[in-house]
Parts: sequence; C-alpha cells; structure tokens
Amino acid sequence: LDWWHADRYCEQHFAQLLFEPQDSEQDSFSKLLQSHHIRGSVWLKERDGVLHKLKRRRGHSVPVLVFRDKTDTKYVKVLSDFPALPAVTACAHLQWDTRTQEIATIFSYAVPAFMNEFQLRGFVDEEGFVRFALIVHGHHSPYLPVFRADGQWHHFCVTWQQENGTWAIYADGKRRASASGLCAAGPSAPQAIYGQGTFIIGQDQDSLGGTFRAKESFSGNITDLHIWQRVLGTEQIEQVRSCWVIEQDLVFGWSSDTLELESTVQTVTTQLLCPGPVEECRVLEVGSSGFSYASCLQPLPFICQYRKDAYWQLKRAQLESSHSLVSHVNRLAVRTVIPDSVFTSDVQDMNLSVALGALDVLAMVLREGEMSMLEPSDLLAVLQLLKQVSDMEVQEGDDLEMLEQLGQYYMEVTELILEEQNIGTWSSVSQVIRGPMAVVELCDRMVSLLVPLLTAERTKITVQHRNIGLRRVMVKNLWFGYGALQRCLSSTAMSQHVAASNGGHKYVSTTVGTALISSTLLGDHQEISTSVRYRLQHRAQNEIPFMPWPSVEVGGNFRVFFLVLLHVSPDAGGMWSTAGCSVVTSLRDSTACFCNHTTNFAILLQVYEMQQRTTKEEFTLQTLTFIGCGVSFCALIITFILFLVVRVPKSERTTVHKNLIFALAAGEALLMFSELARSNQVMCFLVTAFLHLFFMAAFSWMLVEGLLLWSKVVAVNMSEDRRMKFYYVTGWGLPVLIVGVTLATSFNNYVAANHCWLNAQTNVIWAFVGPVLFILAVNTFVLLRVVMVTVSSARRRSKMLTPKSSLESQIGAQIWATAKPVLVLLPVLGLTWVCGVLVHLSIIWAYVFIVLNSLQGLYIFLVYAIYNSEVRNAIQRMKDKKKA
Repeated sequence: LDWWHADRYCEQHFAQLLFEPQDSEQDSFSKLLQSHHIRGSVWLKERDGVLHKLKRRRGHSVPVLVFRDKTDTKYVKVLSDFPALPAVTACAHLQWDTRTQEIATIFSYAVPAFMNEFQLRGFVDEEGFVRFALIVHGHHSPYLPVFRADGQWHHFCVTWQQENGTWAIYADGKRRASASGLCAAGPSAPQAIYGQGTFIIGQDQDSLGGTFRAKESFSGNITDLHIWQRVLGTEQIEQVRSCWVIEQDLVFGWSSDTLELESTVQTVTTQLLCPGPVEECRVLEVGSSGFSYASCLQPLPFICQYRKDAYWQLKRAQLESSHSLVSHVNRLAVRTVIPDSVFTSDVQDMNLSVALGALDVLAMVLREGEMSMLEPSDLLAVLQLLKQVSDMEVQEGDDLEMLEQLGQYYMEVTELILEEQNIGTWSSVSQVIRGPMAVVELCDRMVSLLVPLLTAERTKITVQHRNIGLRRVMVKNLWFGYGALQRCLSSTAMSQHVAASNGGHKYVSTTVGTALISSTLLGDHQEISTSVRYRLQHRAQNEIPFMPWPSVEVGGNFRVFFLVLLHVSPDAGGMWSTAGCSVVTSLRDSTACFCNHTTNFAILLQVYEMQQRTTKEEFTLQTLTFIGCGVSFCALIITFILFLVVRVPKSERTTVHKNLIFALAAGEALLMFSELARSNQVMCFLVTAFLHLFFMAAFSWMLVEGLLLWSKVVAVNMSEDRRMKFYYVTGWGLPVLIVGVTLATSFNNYVAANHCWLNAQTNVIWAFVGPVLFILAVNTFVLLRVVMVTVSSARRRSKMLTPKSSLESQIGAQIWATAKPVLVLLPVLGLTWVCGVLVHLSIIWAYVFIVLNSLQGLYIFLVYAIYNSEVRNAIQRMKDKKKA
C-alpha cells in the first residue's frame, strides 16, 4: 500500500506502522525480514518525524481535458473576461505525454498588442525531465527542469508580478525555479499584463485566437486550472495542490461551463487523489540495513508493530471467542462484514454503500440485545469496523441522505457498545484500547466525514442516538450523555485512595460533570485556532456540589475536551490538564469557560499572521515571555525606585531614564497579564490600547535617549528647559497622538482576533511597527556616530598618553572603545527589537526576540543601576551620611 493507507491499516488493526529499528536491532531485524523473503524497501514511521499524525488525502472528481496527439486543430478556449494583471498565478494538474520531446504550449494568452502576452511552454530533455519556460510580454525565461516525465499526474504553479518582473515556477508543492527581471516595469514595458485577451489551452496563438501549429501544440492531459490576479505564497500553493480553491482574487476557476472545446478534444471525469502535505516518507532498505526516502504514493510492503501486552491480549481474546456476534452479523448481511480475526490481512474496500450496510446490520444485532454482554473479541471487532468507517473517504457525488443515515447508525453503534453491561469487557481489553475515550476520538473523526452535508441552506447538523450525539455548524461539538462515558470511565484508572483527616483513607472517584467532550473549530472545512467561550451545564448531584474543570488541547488544530482531565491519546490512556483555559464564572448549575492560545512577546512586532505553531513551541514562547517579563519588570521597578530614593543628581539623562523605565515597566506588566482580559471584549480592547500606548511611549523615550546622545556629540543651540519640553512632547505626546489617530481611523479593526494586541490582518499593526522601525533607524545612526566619535577619541588619547604602546594593545583599546558604547547603549536605544520583525520567518527568531527583549529591563538595571557610577556614588554618600 502507499504510506497513508499502510499507516491507516495498522491503526485499524490496533497496531502501529513499524518504527525505525534501533542500531542494536538492525542486523537481527534485517535477517528476520529476509527469512520471510522480504526484499527491497519497507515503509517506516519516524519516531519524531512529521508523519506521526494520520494524513488524510482527499479524493477530487474533476473534468480532464484529453489532448491525445499533437495537432493544429485541438484547442480549448477559456470563456472568461480577464482584467489587467499586475500580478498573476496560474496552477493546474498535468499529465505529460512522454512519447514526444518537442516543445509544447500548455496555455497561451494573447491580446491584440501582443500575441505572446502570457504563455507557458515546455519540453522533455534528454535526461527525462520536463522543462518549463514562462513568457510575459514576449520576454522569455530560460527552460528549467520542474518534474520528471514519468507519465504521472503532477501539480504546477507559475507566478509573475510586474514589480521587478519577479517570477517563479512550482511543481508538486516545491519551488523549482525563480528569478526577477522578466519584463519588469519601466518606460519600455507595460504596467501589467493586458486585460480582455484570449486564453487558449493546448495551443500557441500566432493570431488572436487562432493560427495554431502542430509542432508547438500540447499532448497530454490537463485539469484543475485556476488563475488568480495576485502572487500566491508557498503555503497557499500547497493548499491549492491539495485541491482547496482559494477564492480571493480568483479570475478563473476550473469548470466545464466556462470552457469552449474544439469538437475533437475529449473530456473525461477522473478521481484525482490530491496529495497530502508530505511527499516523501521514510523507508528501510532490507539487506543493506540503511534508511532512505521514497514517494509516499508508491505502493510498498509494510509491517504492523504491536506492543507485546496488547498483542497477547488480542490473541487471548481471539482464542477465547465464540464468534457469535461476528457470525450473526455476517449471516444477516450475507457477506463478510466483520472478519473472524482482527489479524486478518485482507484490505477491505470501504465505501459509503458498504459502510452503511455493515453498520445497519451491526446496529440491528446490537439493538436486539441477544447477547447480555459483548465478548472482548466482539468489542474489538466492532471498534475495528468503526475505525474503518471513520477513515473512509467520501467521494464527490455520493448520496448525502445515505451519508446522514451512516452518521445515525454510527452514533447508535457507539452508544450500544458503551452500555453498562459491557464495563467488564472494556476492562479486559485495556492493553489494546485503554479506555472508552477511543470512542470519543472515533466519533470526532466521523464528524469530519459529514462536511458535504453543510450547505448555504443547511448550516446545522445534529446526529443523535439517546445519550450520544454531535452537532456541526462552524463549531464541531461532540457530546456524550452523562452515563454513557461515566460507566466505563469509572472502571478505568480514574479513581484513587487519598489520606483522610482521621488518618484513614477515603475513596475519591472521578465523575463526568458535563456532557460536552470535544469541540473543534472549522474554517473552509479545515480546523482553525481561535479563542472560544463555553457555558457548560452541570450534572445535578446529591452528594457534593461539583464544578467541572475546563481544559484545552492545543496543536495544529484547536480541540477542547471539557472533562475533569484532558485526553491526549485515545489508545494510550492519556493524561489531563487545565492549560489554556480559565473559568470565567462558576455557578451552581453551570460553568463558563474561556479557552485560548496565549500571547507571547513575539507578537508585538509580528507583521504577518503566523502559521500555527506546535503546542511545545507555544508553551516555550509563553514560558519565556512570562519569566523574562517578570524578571525584567522587577528589575525596572528596582531601578526606578533607586533613581528616586538614592537621590541621584538631577540631570536630563536621569529624567529620560526614569520616563523610559516607567513606560517599559507598565507595558511589560500589561503584557504579562493581557490574557486575563481576553474573556472580556471591552477589557481586551482597553488592554490593547494601553499596551499600544505604553510600548509606543517606551520607544519614543528610546528615541529621546538617541536625541540626547546626539546633543552631546553635536552642538545644539537649545537651552536645557526647551530641550526637556521637546523631550516630553516626543516621549508622551507622540504616542498619545499615534494611538488616538489609530483608534479614530480603525476602531472596528483595532484588536486581533486571537490575542489582545493590534490586528495584523488589517494592517493596524503598522501603527506600531512603522514608528518603531523609524525610531530604530534613527537610533542606529546615532549609535554609529557615537561609536565613531568614541573610537576617534580613544585613538587620540592612546597616542597622547602611551605613544610607544605596542600594536596589540592599540588594537585591544580600539576594540574596547567600539564594544563599550554598543553594550551600554543597546538596551536604551532599543536596537535589539530589530529581530522582532523577523519572527514570521522562523521560530528561532521568535526565541531570540523574546530572550533579548523580555530581559531588556534586567539589562537596564545592570548597566544603569548596578554599574552606574552616579548611583553607586549616591549610595555611598547615603552610607557616609548615616555613619556621620
């Protein structure tokens, strides 16, 4: 099987795809495989690799244009009005005819002024690669290799923008070629690709819409062509490759209704299997004991690996089974719905019709209740079938009524296997399936199959059977009746003995306090991450009042499990946590919870929306921010108090230092506790405004620090009084003006959706980042000037005081003269904030940014308090006065 189906097969059989053998195991492992006559490559699952999560690949039915041979007659015209295109992206799936090596035109766009206005051509080189060249305004890029001419389907995208003439070619999700200067804007070139032209697929136009030549025509198959009037980024191209259509700025979308076909061009509808996000998967080379990578779509042998305790429990369940349920279901279905053994190696072809028939019969047998209790082998067989159904791929054109009925049967079977009489059975297979939370995970998967049921007219789905059900709007909720899970959870390791006050022991049992188990947020059929507020009704209890603890699991998606604990892995038992959620209000009958991703220091200068980070990365950033800001805040407060208490001689410098310290301390204090305001929209808005104000003020006072330094280097004809007034206007007046104007112009788009900070999606963030970059540029110039003056002074001093000093000592003095002002001035000039603009490029920049700037207060404390001669002299005077 291919990697995805192999991984799914093992999981359906309560195992895992084979992990990389340890070094000590490789020789014996290779001998074992060779003894079973296994040669070549075998799929592996990387222990810490990208593929540790199940990859779902999406089937996509599309009309395909078939250009069987190179002719001067076959063409397809796009019936769409094209606007002028200052930037363009064109993507399609392509199957290249390997029989010819002549140049072929994939598409051509012509306007009266230019026949070769926009065109993509290609040919197969001697090494077996398809080479593409892009033509814009008649200017030709070089032919560059993009993918192998192997007769397989390949996805490609080409992009071009008028600014700098930047272009790129992507194939199978990877950028294969890019450059600039392809007909860039200028006096001799138009400003954009002309609009209102003729777009032809499969032929080169030597006249507008005609005059084709066979030797330049395309031979092969093409489908799923889309054109946008902007340049798509790498992540968006990966989305398009996975068959998600990006609607924004779409000029042409693939549809048979918008195409005019020449009579001899054939169209067929094919099932395009859209690739997953990972193209190459790990393999073990049997015989050489080496590791390599192979295309994940390639069918290879694979091995499922069991934990020993799980394997023996499965064997025991099979040996002790009477197979009564399995035989009864298969007899009624008149086919093998459930195999006799969970180890059966046949790969069952599961589709909607097969799945519906199987669950219909199974639900009927379980409903009749002929067996008082399920046997372990029966429970495992039912779970195996539920896994297969939830992993099924719904095809375009499937009957939606059948799909909804499948959801009903699925919920019914799930509820029936959680009946009270099956508690003992769940315990007996605890090594294979560690608890009934596995059912929650399966139901959660099943909900994802119901996406096609949601339409503009039908915005809500509810599937329910007695105690178990699911709802789906933009939020996917999964809930279980209080008793359904409680019965089975009570039998697992969720109870404990704790010491009582009288020295004895009392028995404490975990109780499910609310029905909502899982919640997932969706956007464009994909799980997204944002903050959510829930109100959970309590289960009435007679003995003691119970308040459920909310919790959240944060990863590539957003998933919340509202139980006392947090479920992490359905098959591994898991653990529970309350991280990321807070209780807003807790009443006798309900609890309101607010769950979110927390803010960290790296978002302050983040200009672009980030791709979702992992749980570990988010937690590390949050922890670094809180620790760094906490230490920094304490250091700033101590420094501020020292300046006030020890009576440092008044000067412009100390006054500017105090204002900078106050603004920075206020901003960091607000940042540390900004997440507490997220549950209240008004409070979050106010916190964002004050964060904007105080951090803007901190940077304005950093600018003042730079201006003050400049005044010491360059003579300024301004009295000290006038200078201080100017400094106060700059330090506090400028931030108030910037925040006021921003609020006046962008009141409704001021706050970001996911945290209490400025909105990066609506460019409000530039009301902070713009002034900051200007201040940093000014301060960089000031620092360079100060370093030059310091080095020059040091050189003159060295010549005067030690004219005969050695070359080494002179170089050392010069280096120290350069390093000292840099080290002393970096924190107050704020130049470490430059790397904040780069946090969207890599998680490493986020870590560097947080460490440097959350500890800025500590640096100021060390340089301007501990090692400041004025402060130390003032403290010494206080000591002398006290002694006197």
